[in-house]
Amino acid sequence: MKNFAIIGVGGYVAPRHLKAIKETGNRLLSAYDKCDSVGILDSYFSNAAFFTEQELFDRHNSLLKGRGEAIDYVTVCTPNYLHDAHSRYGLRLGADVICEKPLVLNPWNIDGLERVEQETGHKIYTILQLRLHPSVTALRQKILSGPKDKVYDVDLTYITSRGNWYYASWKGDIRKSGGVATNIGVHFYDMLTWVFGPVKTNIVHVASHDRVAGYLELEQARVRYFLSINANHLPAEALQKNQRTFRAIYVDGEKFEFSEGFTDLHTKSYENILAGHGFTASEARNCIQIVHDIRNAQPIGLKGDYHPLAAQPITPHPFGWNN
Repeated sequence: MKNFAIIGVGGYVAPRHLKAIKETGNRLLSAYDKCDSVGILDSYFSNAAFFTEQELFDRHNSLLKGRGEAIDYVTVCTPNYLHDAHSRYGLRLGADVICEKPLVLNPWNIDGLERVEQETGHKIYTILQLRLHPSVTALRQKILSGPKDKVYDVDLTYITSRGNWYYASWKGDIRKSGGVATNIGVHFYDMLTWVFGPVKTNIVHVASHDRVAGYLELEQARVRYFLSINANHLPAEALQKNQRTFRAIYVDGEKFEFSEGFTDLHTKSYENILAGHGFTASEARNCIQIVHDIRNAQPIGLKGDYHPLAAQPITPHPFGWNN
């Protein structure tokens, strides 16, 4: 049984981590969040100490070490721009770190984290859960077993509706979230490069506060993608089922089915990490480089091989901001 601490327990993704800690037979000793709406703890670890101030959280964790109950793992579920700092904290506390994606916002941040790993002798692991999805692992094996010179045509569409609250939160601030490509797409870019190989060309056609569309040429794939948080982009098939999220990947015109099997992937990630097989900081580098390049690219407009949904009219920012 390992001792865990979690930073960012009041957020959207934290329950998946709490569930994973519990289902892998470990215990949560301390939790920290600036927000105190953390009643979710009662469903998993009601005895965990909770703090709304970093200093008191740190003091408690230090006292635990003195009592022979040192924290073994620090889980980081904070806003994207804080992942770097909170991962460093965990390492310097003397723990290994499990950080929600994206590990960091910029590729050079990985270099800094690896230096702290070397200094402390502890490791950072990140959540790249789509690599553990059975359908994705099967697709990767199919590509690896196929012709090495074959280049596949891939279309990725991912629409996950968000309300106006999104723009008032840190997620709507590109400096803090990294924008739509980073916030909702980083694990898809990781999956695609894991399956089809590294990036050769990265072109952005359209980018705004609520969508990003572009083209990636990978070693074995030509990828057109469209990512959106705008419910107006949902196709009829999703609306008929009253669904606010739509995922679709086509490989050479054939639909790749992976809509099921998402619920337990964080637990599987923890099982791998605890067994010594987690995804390291260096393994996140490709997808972090991709989203960094997308964020800093100059969109070229509707030229070349673009995703059909890229032609959707741009809607104004709900608060009138240019972000």
